[in-house]
Amino acid sequence: MTRPTAPRTLVTGPWLLGGPTGTPPPPCDPDATLPAAVLFDRDGTLVTDVPYNGDPEKVALMPTAREAVAAVRAAGIPTGVVTNQSGVARGLLTHRQVMAVRRRVEELLGPFAVWAVCPHGPADGCGCRKPAPGLVLAACRRLGVPAHRTVVIGDIGTDMDAARAAGARGVLVPTSLTRPEEIAAADATAYDLLGAVRLLLPPALRRSVARTREEAR
Repeated sequence: MTRPTAPRTLVTGPWLLGGPTGTPPPPCDPDATLPAAVLFDRDGTLVTDVPYNGDPEKVALMPTAREAVAAVRAAGIPTGVVTNQSGVARGLLTHRQVMAVRRRVEELLGPFAVWAVCPHGPADGCGCRKPAPGLVLAACRRLGVPAHRTVVIGDIGTDMDAARAAGARGVLVPTSLTRPEEIAAADATAYDLLGAVRLLLPPALRRSVARTREEAR
């Protein structure tokens, strides 16, 4: 008698949602002082970390998430989401549930230019599951932007490792789940998302972000 085995996800690459079908025109930034794109981790960064969440009703924003995303968009920088969702491979999430949570996030924060989702598990051997660079690189390709001018904002070391492996810049926004060694290894850290965005912008735009912070209090 053959023992049943856990379902495995066919390793074909990440799910890519949204984004242009061709290469967009370059941003109006002749001095290259702005990032070409900012990619946010989802759980623990944009929204609270609810393990294997497939329920849109459980989606809650992290502090200053709305203001941070709005500030990036106001600067004319494309935004995206790069997220591991191994619950799909584990049989705990369906594609429909992942899409439902995505829709709820966009109801709260507005549409992102691209979503790159890894549905694989740790043992699947894919190249997209963070800390591998595949999600970041796939999102950059979809947006038509160079990885070395892209910023990844996340809450744990695997987000920073994925950014580093892709040649992007990483900014860590620690939470209570972030390990001390992950904070020590990060190239840049910020107290919250709005602070992370402030690190990315030139002085004139930083003042605008500071005003946004005061208004959010």
